[in-house]
Amino acid sequence: MSGVLNELRAFLDDRLPAWRAQWPDGSSWEARCAWQRIMARERWAAPGWPVEYGGRGLSTAEVLAVEDVLAEYGAPVLPGMLGLKNVGPTLQVWGTPEQRRHLQGILSTDEIWCQGFSEPGAGSDLAGLRTRAEQDGDEFVVNGQKIWTSNGMHATHMELLVRTDPTAPKHKGISVLLVRMDTPGIEVRPIKQINGEAEFAEVFFTDVRVPRANLLGPLNRGWEVVMTTLGHERAGVAIFASRLEMRAREALERNRAEVRGAPLAPHLRDELLQRYVDSRVLGMLGRQMLDRLAEGVAPGPEQSVIKLVWSQVSQQLDSTCLAIAGLDGVTGGAPGAAQDYLSGRATTIAAGTTEIVKNIIAERVLGLPRG
Repeated sequence: MSGVLNELRAFLDDRLPAWRAQWPDGSSWEARCAWQRIMARERWAAPGWPVEYGGRGLSTAEVLAVEDVLAEYGAPVLPGMLGLKNVGPTLQVWGTPEQRRHLQGILSTDEIWCQGFSEPGAGSDLAGLRTRAEQDGDEFVVNGQKIWTSNGMHATHMELLVRTDPTAPKHKGISVLLVRMDTPGIEVRPIKQINGEAEFAEVFFTDVRVPRANLLGPLNRGWEVVMTTLGHERAGVAIFASRLEMRAREALERNRAEVRGAPLAPHLRDELLQRYVDSRVLGMLGRQMLDRLAEGVAPGPEQSVIKLVWSQVSQQLDSTCLAIAGLDGVTGGAPGAAQDYLSGRATTIAAGTTEIVKNIIAERVLGLPRG
């Protein structure tokens, strides 16, 4: 693994300074797209993908090590993450040769993908979706609504979950369609967040016609397809757990007395140390889950424990860092602390609300009775 990481470090030492010089505002969408294209040319954008699809064929453990190095260098988060982490691997498993041609567009940012899963009445209860797709010759006609669509305002394509057989049981009669976002009948509206950004969108479908050739996987067996996507999303939860440990360690380094010039108040020091200990334990759990995935063991309900604790510890760390920033965190002198705090409110909602996750843990991990 050391050879791979040495190659990555050499790449970052060579290309990252030049990119930063060209894009001083490295957080903008255009800047991040430019960085992803640089990464893709050297097969670092999706290092876990097979070589024939533009990756490096790295193992799960190696991909985690790559993520750690990228975080260490402060490399930007790639804008096409949903396509790279979730949609792309699903296309590799279920896609036709024609559908797999999207993989190159995902790597190059020519295509930005989002996931049309959650609905106003079917968020964490994904199988309760009501967006319908009716067959009409060689096309599907889609009507319905999706919400909390990440990257919805930038996306060019969507992996859309629809009900194609309304008479089938809840987890049956569901299909997955690959949809261009510029198809007539699609309306995208931004959802403004508490931090002033619009990372999410709601998407409306009115008589949207999608070619039958865009059906991903078997008709009415979309639940099997979407489990592939969600399996990769769950692996992402484990990666987030490891990245949280790095965040906590950086916060400790940033707030050492010799760096700050003055020691922290005892209660803030204790809080920060506790967040670090919590994140270390969570990071170990995340690595264990990734090891199990690498051995071919499908993620089970235990991943919900990691998700629950990650979201809580992440928010607690944001709160502690904002308290350390003090007045500067509120007035703008330390904008990063305030932005992290506001953005972090979403962690107990994304990928399953805390309430739903607790129910899963109670029923499937602890074996408690329902009701």
